[in-house]
Amino acid sequence: MTQIDIRSPKHCAEKQARFYENLDKPKLYKKLFFALSTLFTTLLSFIFLIYLLLHPTKPRFSLQQAQIYQLNLSTNPQLINSSLQVTLVSTNPNTKVGIYYDGLRVYVAYKGQQITLDYPLPPFYQGHQDTNLLTASLVGTSIPVAPSFGYEVGRDQSSGKLAISVKANGRIRWKVGTWVSWNYPINVNCIAVMDFGPAIPTGPLSSQQGSQCSTSL
Repeated sequence: MTQIDIRSPKHCAEKQARFYENLDKPKLYKKLFFALSTLFTTLLSFIFLIYLLLHPTKPRFSLQQAQIYQLNLSTNPQLINSSLQVTLVSTNPNTKVGIYYDGLRVYVAYKGQQITLDYPLPPFYQGHQDTNLLTASLVGTSIPVAPSFGYEVGRDQSSGKLAISVKANGRIRWKVGTWVSWNYPINVNCIAVMDFGPAIPTGPLSSQQGSQCSTSL
């Protein structure tokens, strides 16, 4: 005995509709993926075109002044106590690009060894061809230094010159109109040279003159 399955035309139409719906899903996914890829590529191309047209120049830094109020070295163990004040000049050379500075931190190093704590500067915006003065009061209390530190200080005493490095690290963002770029790391290094007497200075010592700083992005 043969069983006959009788389905209504309505049921067949629903089954056929589901078949074509499942058949079209891959095509819809492909179209959506293609549309999103095209949008992403267009956006990247637009950003790259802006960069090529404007070609932002990295900011310029110079060290206006560095003063040492305290630089004392203790032994067993070797610890440094320091107190300094530095003034940096930051210039945006771009005519159409503004710069956001996010979280710049300033510190002083001597012979590759950090002798002050980081000093955080407040975030700020620098307009087209603007110049800003950045002042930081830096302190180091009982900072451990390498055993060769005292020898390096002695050599500078003999030469009569003391050279320190004023460094600033942080992140910047470019601004063109209402568009703001992602973050870029920035590293600034300035050298201050000052006269150094026969004894470790108790301050104040001042740098002889301002100096240009190297800036890398």
